[in-house]
Amino acid sequence: MYILIVEDNLSHQKITEYVLKQNKVPAKFLVVRDGQEVLDYLYRRGIYSDHEKYPMPNLILLDLNLPKRDGREVLRLLKEDVNLKEIPIVILSTSDREEDITFASHLGVVGYISKSIGFDRYSAELSSVIKYARE
Repeated sequence: MYILIVEDNLSHQKITEYVLKQNKVPAKFLVVRDGQEVLDYLYRRGIYSDHEKYPMPNLILLDLNLPKRDGREVLRLLKEDVNLKEIPIVILSTSDREEDITFASHLGVVGYISKSIGFDRYSAELSSVIKYARE
């Protein structure tokens, strides 16, 4: 089981990994830092061409506010791609804006977790994301 974490903020990445490990989420974590890098990973471009070293994820945890290519654009591209649209995506974002939540929901994300809801609630919500992973 592989979870791809798309997060440019190192502190947020470390907190996310910490919560997942503390809650014994049975997965290996892969990390990319920006919107272009996640596309390179999923399309097997450049350093990500090795399928064994960089397996397709069973779940993507996607930040919306990313450098190079915005998470909203990445989400739209992934959901339009016939080969990638079935990978479940959970948004992890500091944005609580209704338009972001609605946008993500309309594109078919399986969950939306706000990073600004406080550590305990964030931890509780994040601990259950494995239920969305595809086999």
